Amino acid sequence: MSETTRSSITTRNLNLWYGSFQALKSINTDIKHGQITSLIGPSGCGKTTLLRCFNRINERFTYVRTEGEIVILDKNIYDPDVSLIELRKNVGMVFQRPNPLPISVYENVVFGIRVHTPRRELTKSMLDEAVEKSLTEVGLWDDLKDHLKKRATLLQLEQQQKLCIARLLPLKPDIILMDEPCSALDVEGTHAIEELMFGLRGKYTIVIVTHNMAQARRASDDCIFMLMGELIEHAKTADLFLTPQHPKTEEYIEGRYG
Repeated sequence: MSETTRSSITTRNLNLWYGSFQALKSINTDIKHGQITSLIGPSGCGKTTLLRCFNRINERFTYVRTEGEIVILDKNIYDPDVSLIELRKNVGMVFQRPNPLPISVYENVVFGIRVHTPRRELTKSMLDEAVEKSLTEVGLWDDLKDHLKKRATLLQLEQQQKLCIARLLPLKPDIILMDEPCSALDVEGTHAIEELMFGLRGKYTIVIVTHNMAQARRASDDCIFMLMGELIEHAKTADLFLTPQHPKTEEYIEGRYG
């Protein structure tokens, strides 16, 4: 199977309950490697719940119950021998509001390396290289190379969100999850994050939850439309918006509800 067609994430008969409420119903899909896939649908349809299944972050809540399979890198992430620490290294997450740590820009970027690498194996040159490479990849190096000691929470919101993405990269994730990453940003900040996503496409599989139909249409290769916990349609973005196969998809993208 070629790099362009192989799946990064495969779900099979995935169901999830919050207590007695079923939030996901028999989700079956394949998310392609190296592409940007948008999850769209009205509020409460299950898209954020699905996104958070991919790194098992829903399990922070004791009343969550999950059935079915999610296969990432040829492994069902619900197998009993799966390490959540290793899973979350491989499947990074960016949240709605930027959440940089209240420490320097430099220490934000190397935070994950310090946590996951034995101290005796770390060298200053290794850390310096990781910082320059990660900040370059997200387009921040030129702006911040002389301000690495600056407290990260003092950066502009757009820079903070880019830094949160840069913080993931030294851990070499295969997948980056984004839960409405532009919701706190203005038009210019949104454009900058979308351009960053385009730059990361191919090297990483990106799955983004968005309520913004224009953003989904602009910024994704594939779209998944969800409604009331069900996956209604998964198609190439252009096909889903121009020739939707399901009447519920057509109603949603035409703005008849949601």
